[in-house]
Amino acid sequence: MGTVSVVVVNYRGAEDTIACLKAFADIDWPADKLELVVVDNASGGTDVKQIKQAVPHARVIESKKNLGFAGGCNLGVEKATGEFVAFINNDARPDRAFLSAAIPELERNLDVGAVATKVLDWEGKTIDFVAAGMSWYGQAFKLGVGEAPGEGPESRRDILFGTGSSLILRKEVFQKVGGFDDDYFMFFEDVDLGWRLWVLGYRVRYVPQSISYHRHHASMSSIGSWREKYLLERNALYTIYKNYGEENLSRFLPGAIALAIRRGVVLGGDDPTSLDLAHGHDPSEGPTAEVSRTVLASTYAVDEFVRNLPAMRAKRDVLQAARRRTDAEIVRLFGEPMRPNIPDAGFVDAYQAVVDAFDVATPFGGRRRVLVATGDTVSKRMAGPAIRAWQIASALSKEHDVQLVTTGTCDLTSSEFPIKHVNGRDLVQLEKWADVIVFQGFLMHEHPVLKNSDKIVVVDIYDPFHLEQLEQARDLGEKARREVVRSSTAVLNEQILRGDFFMCAAEKQRDFWLGQMAALGRVNPAVYDDDETLNSLISIVPFGVGDEPPVATKPMVKGVIPGIGKDDKVILWGGGIYNWFDPLTLIRAIDVVKETIPEVRLLFMGVKHPNPAVPEMRMAVQARDLARELGLLGTHVIFNHEWVAYEERQNFLLESDIGVSTHLDHVETAFSFRTRILDYLWASLPIVCTDGDSLAALVSSRNLGRVVPAGDVGALADALTEVLTKPDVAAEIRSNIEVVAPEYRWSEALRPLVEFCRSPRRAPDLVDPESAAALRTPVAVVAPRWGGLRGDAALVREYLQDGGVVNVVSKAGGRVKRLVLPPRA
Repeated sequence: MGTVSVVVVNYRGAEDTIACLKAFADIDWPADKLELVVVDNASGGTDVKQIKQAVPHARVIESKKNLGFAGGCNLGVEKATGEFVAFINNDARPDRAFLSAAIPELERNLDVGAVATKVLDWEGKTIDFVAAGMSWYGQAFKLGVGEAPGEGPESRRDILFGTGSSLILRKEVFQKVGGFDDDYFMFFEDVDLGWRLWVLGYRVRYVPQSISYHRHHASMSSIGSWREKYLLERNALYTIYKNYGEENLSRFLPGAIALAIRRGVVLGGDDPTSLDLAHGHDPSEGPTAEVSRTVLASTYAVDEFVRNLPAMRAKRDVLQAARRRTDAEIVRLFGEPMRPNIPDAGFVDAYQAVVDAFDVATPFGGRRRVLVATGDTVSKRMAGPAIRAWQIASALSKEHDVQLVTTGTCDLTSSEFPIKHVNGRDLVQLEKWADVIVFQGFLMHEHPVLKNSDKIVVVDIYDPFHLEQLEQARDLGEKARREVVRSSTAVLNEQILRGDFFMCAAEKQRDFWLGQMAALGRVNPAVYDDDETLNSLISIVPFGVGDEPPVATKPMVKGVIPGIGKDDKVILWGGGIYNWFDPLTLIRAIDVVKETIPEVRLLFMGVKHPNPAVPEMRMAVQARDLARELGLLGTHVIFNHEWVAYEERQNFLLESDIGVSTHLDHVETAFSFRTRILDYLWASLPIVCTDGDSLAALVSSRNLGRVVPAGDVGALADALTEVLTKPDVAAEIRSNIEVVAPEYRWSEALRPLVEFCRSPRRAPDLVDPESAAALRTPVAVVAPRWGGLRGDAALVREYLQDGGVVNVVSKAGGRVKRLVLPPRA
């Protein structure tokens, strides 16, 4: 654990500064690893004396002149001795986890150059900073300011910049990239630093668990808003001049300068035609005129930018020579690149004219409107489909405008994207709004607007629910069961015939879906010729684990749940009990294990599904009955009937000793993807599972636990006993899991979808009239035989008509290759 130097800049605000410094006594960080550094910016008066007397352990550095926020911070870092530096405004206070939540992010990920914290108002009721927005012309925005914080889980994520009022970095990195630019004095120096970090190959990471609270003092009100205007306009030009690549700088800089002047004129209210002879003139007018200081602010800002170009050019040359990322990679983080920063009609019209004249929008053309739709319950207690939809929305919202909607219950909010419950009428309107629609489950069948849409449709088929119904529908009677399986298959067929891009969970599952797609005609020449691998039609997008390791927030299992003591050995069943699972063999195995390990406890984490449309399963009833029959219910087998909140599940995982998943030996198993096992990986929890699915193969091949045959009580009991009684075995398994788990992080798992949405398109066979018509037409069998010389002549004529001589040569070359080269292995 390294020492953190907290740097606070003071300018005639001793009372606030003292309150800020004293608040660090209450944070979750060792006092001997904390250094408080105050830079007094030539305040005069008694500020320095007051601070030294009130907080004698703080280092107070007295600057002979006012260096501004940027220079003051740089001076503080120069004098700091810590491995890390944390900047916080003097009128702010840290939350308890301000450092303890942020520093591990920097320690774990050396490519993270800075941690941006969440900033709330002093009472914690409204947002001051949770997301960064950037315009193409250099003006930056703090998105969501003044709104209430969201209630839903907020993920750590990459952002362009953090606010300098609450920012944490490694000191070495801060100094290596040049720190804050002293020429800025104040405003946008944090934006420039964040952008520079990205250019140089680092990331800026938003960590919402690290929080500070800000009083919102009006620090510039006493010296005039026009001075703030001057700094904002000048520094915005500095920022884009230094950081854009050559091509984008040439595109954006002329328009940015023009708009800086126009903003000043519009906000200042002066008459821009007063010197235009076409509007007349007063012969007696003198050489001076009364002009708004706001107009002068923008004009002088542009002039200062020009006067300081030699110094800015030197900085730009150094930065661009060390560039590690392209503009195309960075502008995806801008959030709102096309946003005009004042709403006045006189400015907005001019803004649009500049955008059109300089073709400004082209580099930002990749931002889309994405609708993520589910039928599952989106609440604190979420099951797999809703969790997956949430993560999809979160990942895509970094680059696109995303809405997450559900036709089920919804009581969560997020600061990252809108979330709401919708009905059929809402979906009709949302379909019109969206460029890309991502959905799962039965939604297309229930809402034909999705099927009939001409938008780009992404179908999430990670769950082959027609196979699940083979078991789940047994309770309905044979006639109803057959109808349910048949209708489920028809629903999926409908999706396959319409989707432009499909997501499945594993390689084996992809093979299964390709078979169903081929039977329906989706594996056709139009699709194959577009991409022989068919990856552009269906890609593997598995369920994922959190990008950040789990952190316990409170005890929830050992010594808390009745029947489980503080020293008991807990085997966790981490999800619902469905008819295709086999909890019965597991309960019988526990009956065996308890004879040698009496403190063993099997905990079913959640029985009652959060979606009210999902009934209690027959297998759940049988599991309770068997536990009661064997005398294990409430003693060695415990059922937690309420579904565990998504944001609390890590507490169950971290207090357990083994994660278990047992299922029946049937076809659903072969093509399933047990998402609960991903949670076990996330928590480095040794796994004992039944053989037969893709994740069981992973557990076996990477030694992440033990894999046993389906229905084998003895083998299952032996595996549980071995992991529980041999610490070296459990330690080796946990070590292996720590290596494997990062491969399944959501950021990695969702990469194919993120890439698709950067350049989304309709499937080639759905936009080709002939191929699309073929999908709606009964199949006619055509013998694939050679047509002789006459047939070849006909083909030549057809190829000439389609593409000329080049097409004929290409097709002939393809035939030669097929005849000469051996088939692919």
